[in-house]
This record gives sequence, C-alpha cells and structure tokens, in this order.
Amino acid sequence: MQHDNFNPAWWCPGPHLQTVWRRLYGEIPTVTLRRERWETPDDDFLDLDFFDPDPAKEGVGPVPTVLCLHGLEGSSRAKYILGMLREANRLGWRGAALNFRSCSGEINRQRRFYHSGETTDIDWVVRRLIERFPGSPFFLIGFSLGGNVLLKWLGEQGEKAPDPVRGAAAISVPFDLAEAARNIDRGFSRIYGKVFLRTLKEKALIKERQYPGLVDPARLRRIASFAAFDDQVTAPVHGFRDGVDYWTSTSSKKFLDAIRRPVLLINAQNDPFLPRECLPFKVVAQSKWLTADFPPSGGHTGFVGGSSPWKVRYWTEARAFAFLSAVRDRS
Repeated sequence: MQHDNFNPAWWCPGPHLQTVWRRLYGEIPTVTLRRERWETPDDDFLDLDFFDPDPAKEGVGPVPTVLCLHGLEGSSRAKYILGMLREANRLGWRGAALNFRSCSGEINRQRRFYHSGETTDIDWVVRRLIERFPGSPFFLIGFSLGGNVLLKWLGEQGEKAPDPVRGAAAISVPFDLAEAARNIDRGFSRIYGKVFLRTLKEKALIKERQYPGLVDPARLRRIASFAAFDDQVTAPVHGFRDGVDYWTSTSSKKFLDAIRRPVLLINAQNDPFLPRECLPFKVVAQSKWLTADFPPSGGHTGFVGGSSPWKVRYWTEARAFAFLSAVRDRS
C-alpha cells in the first residue's frame, strides 16, 4: 500500500472539499472528441467519444488504447474523464470514453438503463474496440460506479479476459455496494445522495412514460433515500429481487480474487461514499494482480493537489498512467 504518493492540497482539506472541488471549480480539460453512436445487439444504442493519437507523439510499437468509464450519473464529459483523456492524448495514446445507457444526454430506448453491475455492454464494447484496433494494447480506467463495473467484468473474465487487455485502473470504487448505499444516506453525505436521487428519479419517470407500469410514479416521488431507490427501482427494473440482492450480486469485492490482469486500485480512506473498513486490504495482500494506493485522504474521485487553486494537480491522472505505462512496457 502506497500512502505517501498523494499529497493533498493544503487549501483543499477534508473529504468533502476534495470530493467537490473539481466539479465546482476545476477547469474543463481541453481534448477534442468525436462522438460515435453504436447500435447494440438488443436494439438500443451506446454513445462513445473518441480521439485519435497524435502521429507526432507516437513512439515505438503499437499505439495503446484506453477506455474510460464514468461514475454514477456522470458521462464522458465529466471533468475527471476528460482529465484522463487529456493525459492519454499527451502521451500519444488513443482514447475512448463510454457513456452508459441514458447518460449521454439522450435517454436510451430499452426498458433497462445502467447499474453498478451491468457488464454486458462493456464486454461488447471492449471486444468491438479490439477488433477495430488490432494489435493495440488495451487498457481501461473506471471511476466509482464505472470502477465497480470494470472490476466485476475483469473478475467474471478471469483467465479468459481478451488477450489485448493488458491492465486497468479503478478509482474511488464502491467495493461494497450495500455499505456504500447506506453510507450515502448518512450525515453530510446525504447531500450527495439527494443530488443523485434527483436525476435518477427524473430518468425513472421518463422510463415509465416509455414503458407504462415499469414504476409507480407516486411511489417513486416519495422515495427519499438512495438505498430505497435501489430497492424499489434499480433492483426490480434490472431483474433483482430487491436492493440486497442487487448489492450482494454486483459488488466488485466478490470478484477481485478472480482478476487475472494487473489492476491499480485507488481509494481514499476518507472517501465519504465508502468507509475505510470496506476497502479490500486483505484481498490485495493475497493477490499478485492487484496494486493498491489507499491514501488517508483524497475524498471521492478528488485527489486534489498543487500549491494553489491556480496550480492544481490531479494526482490520479499521473498515477494511473504511470502504472499502465509500466504494465505496457513489461508486456
């Protein structure tokens, strides 16, 4: 465990300021993207944003490709995703970002949308990207919910993960979804839960208009907690018995020991979404495939450093690509 790599900014103390700083005050990283809409096998669509590698920056050997996965109610335009893509572009890599169903700015067509354990879409996207860019070493970076999806998929694949997939990084992952859902309904963290609930409920109402009877609008409006939304909407819409079944079935912690690709795990011990006790210290210690950076501070997808608000440094970008580049060099 490397705890001393991240030095939090003195002007951005505590878990909550670390969590919200970039979203509220950070610059929008500049990277030119093009959008592609991929029609899925089940008559839905996924929107992906791409940039091609700069020929002037290409090094020796095939150009690596990185796929980024956003968090709950995020998108490919989230600042933390754009920051990773900018870093990939700086290094001369090819970049792509997946928008989960309903997250690209347009509601998707099918009855379901997305959740923390839905891995069929990422599996389909990864395999299609591998076919599109033959010979390219392939890497993935997931944040929060996207990190849980990524780790679950890697665990499901195990030894059978596609050969071009060389490694991954997962940041601020809710390894234990039940505890994360309960934690976001407590204390100050309830503010985050209410923000998520607002947009999730709006999407559920749109889905109900698409598929009458999918949810009870009156009951939906009365939902006041994140855990209740998972229990009454996320679980039944996606085929789980209830919230407990959903959390138990899809928490990435149960898939970690089956992962057979090098993975960097980055979680702050003061993450307001997940108690320190839920971090997988023991599994990491027993696995040769997992490397963990669990620094004492950093908030949720924050990790804000730098000498002043005008010289901000987001540590995860440099740390993730240092790890992935080392994996590439060893391959």
